[in-house]
Amino acid sequence: MQIVRTIVWVLILVALLLFSWFNWTPVEVTIWDNLLVETKVPALVIVSFLLGLLPMWMYHRGVRWTLSRKIASLENAARTHIEPPPASTEDPAPAPTPASSTPPPPQPDSDGLQPETDRP
Repeated sequence: MQIVRTIVWVLILVALLLFSWFNWTPVEVTIWDNLLVETKVPALVIVSFLLGLLPMWMYHRGVRWTLSRKIASLENAARTHIEPPPASTEDPAPAPTPASSTPPPPQPDSDGLQPETDRP
């Protein structure tokens, strides 16, 4: 996606350079009754474009910043409600079993068969 954006910016720059090359003529701009500015056409076009772009770009950045702060706040609130309290790292001690002289009966394997034992 970065390459597409770069290509678009290069095309816009080339178009602006061509426009500037073919329209390099002086024009007079009357701002107020007694204020007259003589400038070139490309400068007038670029300044007009920036006067329209900058306020909307600043508004967009402000809204984006506000929304990202709200999203981060909501994610933090959701994270604190979902996470369980930290568990202790110590394992609880197993309950003591009474000592007996007979070994415990063999447990079945995972396939349900009894293990073979060596009995005399």
